[in-house]
This record gives sequence, structure tokens and C-alpha cells, in this order.
Amino acid sequence: MSFLAQLPLPLQTFGLLLLSNLFMTFAWYGHLKHQSGKLWWVAALTSWGIALFEYLLQVPANRIGHAGGYSLAQLKIAQEVLTLAVFVPFAVFWMGEPLKLDYLWAGLCLMGAVYFIFRA
Repeated sequence: MSFLAQLPLPLQTFGLLLLSNLFMTFAWYGHLKHQSGKLWWVAALTSWGIALFEYLLQVPANRIGHAGGYSLAQLKIAQEVLTLAVFVPFAVFWMGEPLKLDYLWAGLCLMGAVYFIFRA
């Protein structure tokens, strides 16, 4: 039995989604910092290479979560929350963007979405 299978279902599902978001964020936006002077297709190929690892984590995460009873909508909203949770530190610490109060408002809106999607 693998280490992953021994973890609780929420940790398997959302832990893998969190890790996939790390790769996704770097694939989508990392080239803006490190490859801005290169041809767009070089950045695209690099991003596709990084995105492969995102999919290797995201696909099993969604399959595990869906088989474990999470609905499609719950998986999608959780993905959006994790995307913002990864994006904000990435934007601030990696890309050097200013921390904005708008991130808090966006997070609160997503918490509302979580409430409505996960309520009984």
C-alpha cells in the first residue's frame, strides 16, 4: 500500500491539488519573470513541460476525490481556493508584486463559494 493511500481522503485530494497548483502557477506565470525576453513559443514549451507535473498530480487528485464522494462542483471550488492560496504568495514573494487588500476580498468571496458548495 502506498503512503498516499494511508492518508485521509481530504488530505489525499486537497494535498495533491495544492501541489498541482504550485506547478500550475509556475507554468502559467513563471515565464513572465524569467523568460520575458525570449520568444513566446520558448516560454510555451517550458510551461508545457512544467504543466506536465501539474497534470500528474491534478488528475489523480480529482479521481481520488470524486471516487471518495466529492462532487465535481466541490472539487472545482476547492481548486479555485487553492489556486488563490498559492497565487498570492507566488505573486508577492516570487514575482515581487505588492500585497493587495483585493486578495483578501477575493478570498472571502471564495469562502462564500466554499460554504454554498460544501453545505449539506
